[in-house]
Amino acid sequence: MAQLLKNSDAAIHFLQGPGAEGRFGGLSDAYSSFHASQICLLPVPFDRTTTYQKGTDLGPAALIDASRNLELYDIETDSEVFRRGIHTAPAILSPTSEKMLQATYEKTVHLLKEGKFVGVLGGEHSISFAPIRAHAERFGPLTVLQLDAHADLASHYEGNPWSHASVMARVKELPSVAKIVSVGIRSMSSEERAACDRENTFFAHDLDPFDKWIEEVVERLSERVYLSFDLDAFDSSLMPSTGTPEPGGLFWKSATALLRKVAQKKEIVGFDVVELCPLPVLKAPDFLAAKLVYKVLSYVFLKRGSA
Repeated sequence: MAQLLKNSDAAIHFLQGPGAEGRFGGLSDAYSSFHASQICLLPVPFDRTTTYQKGTDLGPAALIDASRNLELYDIETDSEVFRRGIHTAPAILSPTSEKMLQATYEKTVHLLKEGKFVGVLGGEHSISFAPIRAHAERFGPLTVLQLDAHADLASHYEGNPWSHASVMARVKELPSVAKIVSVGIRSMSSEERAACDRENTFFAHDLDPFDKWIEEVVERLSERVYLSFDLDAFDSSLMPSTGTPEPGGLFWKSATALLRKVAQKKEIVGFDVVELCPLPVLKAPDFLAAKLVYKVLSYVFLKRGSA
C-alpha cells in the first residue's frame, strides 16, 4: 500500500496542507515510518550552556512545525526528496551535557547501523560533538565543514569543556576527523585565535561578494564531509533567531550555493543544523531553518540518484 501511495496522484493530494504534527514536512506514515525511510532526523532540544539568549531547546520543535508548511517539490533540484522517506525520531532529552552527548552518540550510531542518512536538529551547538564522533568513526577520516559565526574553539567556557563555545575544540580531538574547515567566522577570543587553523578558516570579512571563495572551500575538503551548520552563520538581519546573532554573515544564496557545490563534488555523510532560538512573533527564521534542512537533503540525494 505504501508503494501505491507513493506512485499515485492521490498521495500528492494527501500531503497538501500542514499534515501530521511532530513530523518533518508533516509527512504521512507512507513517507515517514522508520522502516520505509532512508533519512532520519534526530531532534536534540538541549540548551544548558548558552550564555546570551536562551531558548535553543525550543528550536527543533519550531523547525519541525515550520517544515509542515514547506512545498515538498524543490524547484532548484527538480526533485521531491521526501519520497526517499524522512523519519522524525523521538527527541533526545537529557539533563546534563555528558548524558545528552552519550545518548545522542548512541542513537546516531544505531541509526547509521540501520543504514539511515542522519541529520541532527539542535539545540545548542554543543550537541554536534556526538553525531560528528559517530559519523567520523563510521566514515572517517573526514572533514567537518563548519558554517558558523563563532570559532567555538575555547578549551572550556565558564569551566565547562562541553560548552557550545568549545564544541570544535572537542571535535579537533577526534582521531577520525582529518580537519575542520570553517566558513563565516567573525567572532572569537584571543585564546581561540591561537587555536585557529587559519589556512582552513574562511573569515566572513574575507569572503568576496562574487562567491569565488566557494571553489576554494571545496578544494580544502576531503572526499567525505560532515556538515555542521550553526544558523548564526547567517547574517543577523536574515537570522535573528539565534542565541548569539552576529552581523556581517552569510546570505541564503551564497550559503546554498556552497552546500550544493559540496554535495556535487564531495560526499556529505551527515549533518546537523543547530542554534535556532525561536522568537514567538517572528516565524520567518523558523521556516528558513526548515527550508535549509530540506535543501541539504535535496542536494545530497540529487547526487545519489532521482529523488
